[in-house]
Amino acid sequence: MRIDKFLNATNITKRRSVAEDMLSHKVVFINGQSCKKAKEIRVDDIIEIRYLEYIDTFKVLQIPTTKSTQKSKQSEYVQKLGEIDV
Repeated sequence: MRIDKFLNATNITKRRSVAEDMLSHKVVFINGQSCKKAKEIRVDDIIEIRYLEYIDTFKVLQIPTTKSTQKSKQSEYVQKLGEIDV
């Protein structure tokens, strides 16, 4: 699954357009490297989202098979590793 679709499907971002905007401004990193919106995500990848004031880090546990998932089931797909102040 593409990273922009993954961020939206797992409720990390509210809309896919927000995910695409974040990717175009190079604030999303997979395994320490910035990526484009077409980058394929895999299980065990580490996603970093670098906001102005902090960094959110997630580990991919599984890839969703549907276009969207319930917010309550987010923990089945990603594990939040932490939030680091910048």
